[in-house]
Formats: sequence, structure tokens, C-alpha cells
Amino acid sequence: MSTASDTKAKAGAAIIPVTPFQQNCTLLWCEATRKAVVVDPGGDVPEILAAIEKTGVSVEKIWLTHGHIDHVGGAAELRDALKVPIEGPHRDDQFLLDNVVASGRSFGIAGVRDVTTDRWLDQGDSVSVGELTFQILHCPGHSPGSVVFFNEAMRFALVGDVLFAGSVGRTDLPGGSHATLIRSITDKLLPLGDDVGFICGHGPGSSIGQERMTNPFLTGAM
Repeated sequence: MSTASDTKAKAGAAIIPVTPFQQNCTLLWCEATRKAVVVDPGGDVPEILAAIEKTGVSVEKIWLTHGHIDHVGGAAELRDALKVPIEGPHRDDQFLLDNVVASGRSFGIAGVRDVTTDRWLDQGDSVSVGELTFQILHCPGHSPGSVVFFNEAMRFALVGDVLFAGSVGRTDLPGGSHATLIRSITDKLLPLGDDVGFICGHGPGSSIGQERMTNPFLTGAM
């Protein structure tokens, strides 16, 4: 588990790599209230619960950026353990949430359950935890229902598998489209501003400016 706190001390975050895919499950909290949200609990729920206990925050919600198994495989179990609602992703990923068990079989992952969200999220919606509010950007391409969580005040985003440091999300899975993904990034993420930092679904985080300048999928090198 790695931890970080933003420069304005409004929020804290702990990244818990989970599943064989080493997906970045993020525990994000409001420093003022110590209320928290778990983003993309893909699995290894005991490790997520241990991180929550170690951090000493009170989890209010689970947020999902999209419906792939490495991001949602532990969501139903974690909801039962914490008794909190699930918010996200966009409704276009319902076919993925309805087939988590089948997806688990294809990847050799046992112990997962299909997921029912308590709230679908769409472009223009907002979600909150404690005193923090995040805008929702619907960014299809990696999956049809991928969403990004953006906090304007902190200049910070949770982008799931839409954008990575030096790469972009794969688009060869059901419902994926490379052209749609690049359009989502160029039309919705790049305009947020070069100073916006982000946590992504796998690997290290980055900033919009760094990716605009160096990401080969955005500079035309790929």
C-alpha cells in the first residue's frame, strides 16, 4: 500500500494494488471529515479492509470507473462487508457487471460475484465524499461505460483505464474502440488542463500535461 496527500491537504489517498493484474484500488478520503471512498475494488478484499483499518478512515461509498473484472471483482464482497452503496460506472457497462463471474472463469479467477450498482453515473453528474466533490466525465473507448472522476479544486482526477502514464487503455475487449477512446481523451481529458494530476488503473500516475507532451498515442508517434 502506498499513500499520498495532496498539497492543499484536502484529501489523502492510499493505493492498494490488487489481483494478478496489479490494479490500483484507491482508498480516497477527505482530510477534514476522514470520510472515504474505495475506488475500483477489483479483489483481495481482506487487503483493502486492512488498509482501511490502518488508515483509520470511515468508508461511505464504493466508486467504479468501469466494469472490467480487475476493477469490480471485489465490489459485491466489499459492499457486504462495509454496508455502503456502489456508485458508477455508466450504464453502458451493465453487461460487464452482469458477467463478472463468467469473466472470472475465463481468466481463472474464482470467488468473484456479479455486481449491481446503486447509482449509474453519466456525463455532468457529480459525486461526493466528505467535503470533496468530483465531476463525472463519461469517457468510453476502453469500455463503453468508463467514467472519470474529476475534482476541479484539487486539479486531480481518477481516470481508471482510460489513460496511463505513457499509454492508453486497451481496446480489444468487448465494447472497446480505439478511435472512441482517443476521442474521449482529446475531447474530455486534455481540456481539463496540463496541471491536472491523475491516478490511473495500473502503474504510476501522471499529469495531463506530461501525457499531452510525451504519450505516443497522443503525440502521433503511435
